[in-house]
Amino acid sequence: MPEKSLETAAPQATHPLKNAFLDECVRVKVANILPLKISRSAVKESLKYQQILASIQDVGLVEPPAVTPVPGRAGHYFLVDGHLRIEALKDLGELEVDCLVATDDDTYSYNKRINRLSAVQSNKMIVRAMERGVSAERLGKALGLAPETIKQKFRLLNGICAEAISLLGDTDCPANVFHLLRQMKPLRQIEAAELMIGNKNLSVLLAKALLAATPSDQLVVPRAPQPDQQISAESIARLERELAALQMQIKTVEEGYGPDVLHLTVIKGYLAKLLANAAVVRWLARHQPEYLKEFQSIAELKELPWGIDELSSALKEHV
Repeated sequence: MPEKSLETAAPQATHPLKNAFLDECVRVKVANILPLKISRSAVKESLKYQQILASIQDVGLVEPPAVTPVPGRAGHYFLVDGHLRIEALKDLGELEVDCLVATDDDTYSYNKRINRLSAVQSNKMIVRAMERGVSAERLGKALGLAPETIKQKFRLLNGICAEAISLLGDTDCPANVFHLLRQMKPLRQIEAAELMIGNKNLSVLLAKALLAATPSDQLVVPRAPQPDQQISAESIARLERELAALQMQIKTVEEGYGPDVLHLTVIKGYLAKLLANAAVVRWLARHQPEYLKEFQSIAELKELPWGIDELSSALKEHV
């Protein structure tokens, strides 16, 4: 048999990456930077603004503002990100500032897609600074925080196992949650962290509930026995198992919820279009009146009053 020649597929065209910023910062007059939004006067009384102001006073500007050129006005720029920093520079009497020049007028990424420091990352930053000899007083002055607060952040992860830190490292977990986790043994810390992440709930309230549901033998300091305790350890263990089972059910529903709603929306639209045909309605009324009633109730839905399972079963029964 003659060998068949294999045709090689043409290589797909590749699009070169586009830089989001110029390679170098540009020195810009503060007066030539035009904000895209007007800050409220009360913002200067906020803790965040005071921290930014204190940081610039003590160590200078750490993160340059992001700007984009104003079309047709040389030397003038729209302020994309860093409104509070610019306000602080104005209050400090600065006339010029180094800026990152963005190649695209995009403010959505800065408002919604910027990763801020988590509690774990903030702890690592403070630990590294203090290991290099920076005092808590100087850090507190630079960050606008009391030295006692800096010391608390320094000790934030004491007693937390590495696995739990890794799980919560990139989340916006409140610092008070770590104080509650510290009262648990390492395996329970990991279990609690996984439960909070799985439920997409990193609140202090949930952490307190998990701590209360933790058996005494999984606590660093076991609870004192209470003879009049109404809830037994077996009941707590059963609740934990039910919570884990419920979590698995939630994950299963989340995976199928989107496709199910899409299918139901398409079915609803199709039935509405079908019932707009008078001939179809007359035929159904004459031969299948029970189907017509159900089709009309589905087509007239404004929202889903039932659960997905109930509505799907109703459709399967009547379609």
